[in-house]
This record gives sequence, structure tokens and C-alpha cells, in this order.
Amino acid sequence: MERDRPGFSWRRKRIAGELIGASLFELGDGQKIAPYHYEDGQEEWLLVVSGEPTLRTPEGERTLTAGDVACFPAGPDGAHQVGGPGRVLIASTQVVPRTGGQPDSDKLFVRWGTGPEDFAVFRRGDAVDYWEGENGTA
Repeated sequence: MERDRPGFSWRRKRIAGELIGASLFELGDGQKIAPYHYEDGQEEWLLVVSGEPTLRTPEGERTLTAGDVACFPAGPDGAHQVGGPGRVLIASTQVVPRTGGQPDSDKLFVRWGTGPEDFAVFRRGDAVDYWEGENGTA
């Protein structure tokens, strides 16, 4: 699979079981896998295969080298973004449903299944009241 979006271009090979999945990403210089984000209910691990990718976490930004490993716990403390150049393997638990956030753009996301359509992203500012649209007749 390939993604060709300005700033987020990469090639990926993916394998997934029921409980664990992994993707091998090949990133060009300055290209990122995804926006700065975290996941609730899902832990992720990163292994640098080659190159010198950049890792951004709540502690700041640093350059990694082949053999470096990082763990991103579930929740905001595990927020991360990976940029190239390099080849990285990212493994994660395969928990659904799950939610997460993108702090830079103040968005939330939810995944309720394993298909590409089973995913939605929302701006926090678009939130509605719990009772909006509920009239108690259904």
C-alpha cells in the first residue's frame, strides 16, 4: 500500500492477526506516517530498521537510528509522530472499538471495526450535547 499526500507519503507492508498487527513503513526525508496522535485502548511499538527517522513525543523530538525501539502507551502520554527518512516497523495491539486524539488539530477519532470504513474523525469543537436530538419517543 502507498500513501501519497503532501507531508505524509510512504510505502507500507502490513500483517495483522486477531490480537497484534504490524506495518513496515518506508519514509522519504521529512515525510510522516500520520499526524501527531495517541490511541486510547491500544499500545504501539516502534522498531527502526534503517535510516534516521525523527520521533516526536510529549517529551520532544529526537532522531533515532537502526535498532532503536520506542513504546507508546495508550492515552495522551503515548502521543507520537514518526517522520523520515527511514524504514520503521510499527506493531500494535488490535483492539476495537478504540478512540484516540490528534492534539495539534484538536480532533478525536473512533474505530469500531477492522474495515477501512469503520473509522471516523471529529473536530472537538463540533461536539453536541448528549441529549441533542433525543426526544424520548423511540
